[in-house]
Amino acid sequence: MKLNQGKITGTYRVIQVNVQQDLKRRLEVLGMTGGTVLEVMNKKSGGTMIVKIRGTRFALGKRITENVEVEAS
Repeated sequence: MKLNQGKITGTYRVIQVNVQQDLKRRLEVLGMTGGTVLEVMNKKSGGTMIVKIRGTRFALGKRITENVEVEAS
């Protein structure tokens, strides 16, 4: 499933990140790699999501959340 389909307080494992290479590298630096567990903290109406990755909260835009494949963890 795509990350943007995740539910608030849900915990998910990243399977694959399907974005442009430069953005993918930036997300990897922030800790979002295959196998990483993240928690959805909040969802905004415009598609933005607040997620917690390795203890740090990040805001991810709709373009990113639509292109991150996850599975329930």
